[in-house]
Amino acid sequence: MTIQTDFSLKKYNTFGIEAKARQFVAVHSTAELKIVLQQNQNEKKFILGGGSNMLLTQDINALVIHIDLKGRKVLKEDDDFVWVESMAGENWHEFVLWTIQQNFGGLENMSLIPGNVGTTPVQNIGAYGTEIKDTFVSCEAMNIATQDMKTFSKEECHFGYRESIFKHEAKDQFIITSVVFRLTKRNHKINTSYGDITKELEKQNVTTPTLKDVSNAVIAIRQSKLPDPKELGNSGSFFKNPIIPKVDYDKIHAHHPNMPHYVVSETQVKVPAGWLIEQAGFKGKRFGDAGIHKNQALVLVNYGNATGQEILAVSRDIQATILKEFGIAIEAEVNVI
Repeated sequence: MTIQTDFSLKKYNTFGIEAKARQFVAVHSTAELKIVLQQNQNEKKFILGGGSNMLLTQDINALVIHIDLKGRKVLKEDDDFVWVESMAGENWHEFVLWTIQQNFGGLENMSLIPGNVGTTPVQNIGAYGTEIKDTFVSCEAMNIATQDMKTFSKEECHFGYRESIFKHEAKDQFIITSVVFRLTKRNHKINTSYGDITKELEKQNVTTPTLKDVSNAVIAIRQSKLPDPKELGNSGSFFKNPIIPKVDYDKIHAHHPNMPHYVVSETQVKVPAGWLIEQAGFKGKRFGDAGIHKNQALVLVNYGNATGQEILAVSRDIQATILKEFGIAIEAEVNVI
């Protein structure tokens, strides 16, 4: 466990942005994490997980602590459910595949989402009709100031759409070290109603889908739309899908009759940000080495040597254009550093 200085973070963020950490250390256990925090109490700290949900626009003038805690295990089970714990540094997609191999259901619709397990509750990540909160039981977290451990229940996490307590009241106060999920062992709730899953299953001639079939369909859809960060720098969906009042939607819809939407409540609807961006003419556009992916307008990409500032400028141009053309404000899902 060595603290390194002037450390390149290019391999530690999925955008592949070249930025330096003033200091960098990787921790592999809660004991190591505790020591690092105790010995560097007066240092400014930056906690780094899988680097999949951030855009680095500058060097990090802080001690970057990379959470590399590994391990997963079954805590308990009954006839219907199993409680599984994963350490924060486990790769999310590999963890999902492991649960499917054990015939544990609940995470299959979130296959191939980039990042590590420890950051999933922060964003309340979700895809194809499911979110972390649907299977989340609790998470263990270390208080940065005191090094005390705290268990956060599902209720205490205050989950919302891409929201949690860790983005608000508890922001920069805790480091998630492990997460517990309750998954099904039988009578799995197979969810194929969202997006193109049903279409993809038909293409694969699957009529009675298993957990693995759903996962395979999601992977195929994501691979057809989303670039592999190892080949083309990106952070998945850059923007949140905006939720707007239904009365506003009705007014906009009158001018744009093809605008899709999803009902959130009697008074609110969710509009696909990707559709808005595509209608505004940004899909596939390139500005130097920064651009918008040709297959998915929600994804901003680094074609090689784009800086974080250049990608940020493109995102702000998109936001301003959408606001002007549709009167809808879209927010970044990615954390801009």
